[in-house]
Amino acid sequence: MFLADYAVVSDGKLTIVGGGWSQTGPEPASFGIGLLIQVPWDQSNTMHSFSVELLDSDGAAVVLETPEDEEQAVAFGGEFEVGRPPGLKPGTPLDFPVAMNSTPLPLEAGRYEWRLTIDGEGRQDWTLPFTVRAEEA
Repeated sequence: MFLADYAVVSDGKLTIVGGGWSQTGPEPASFGIGLLIQVPWDQSNTMHSFSVELLDSDGAAVVLETPEDEEQAVAFGGEFEVGRPPGLKPGTPLDFPVAMNSTPLPLEAGRYEWRLTIDGEGRQDWTLPFTVRAEEA
């Protein structure tokens, strides 16, 4: 997982621009997230789901107001299935790249993290922590 200024998937590969940062702000900034999910051989040809949600320093979901004055958690995700190409050596993991780009998010100063879950499971190394700097006085 990478935080970036921009991310895109093309020809099965991730292109990351301005990647690897962990501090932003204080003004709202747009950003991209690049994921490279490696699907184990024995889990190919099977439908999987993933979710990436933004959490605050207390582990609570970050919720923002929509233009319709509704509250919505900041998250994205979907389902995917990776097939085995002909001739691939048995046991070889298969790549599934994902890119997401946001509009500027109005986040308060503090510590946040994006947390990935796959099929409802998460791991400590499936997080992208970052800090939004406070405005200087």
